[in-house]
Amino acid sequence: MVKGTTRQVIVVKATDTRLFEQAIFLLKEDALEKHGVTERQLLEEAKRLSENCTQSKPSAFRGVHRLPPLAWSGLGAALTGAAWLLTAL
Repeated sequence: MVKGTTRQVIVVKATDTRLFEQAIFLLKEDALEKHGVTERQLLEEAKRLSENCTQSKPSAFRGVHRLPPLAWSGLGAALTGAAWLLTAL
């Protein structure tokens, strides 16, 4: 559905990512008039937000999630075998 409204946007080109080429920020309707923000401040805020989104956060389970599917299958089979062995004894 297309609405007949126009919006102000800021487009920030991504430089340090191989997956995204740009970020698009939609400005609030009263951002320039009500808050007295300059265009330079808008650009700096948009760049800051885009940089925060591209920074990876270290995860405690990062190494575990990178196991290939065959390793997960083997691990599941080993746990099932161990559970079966414990109940059989």
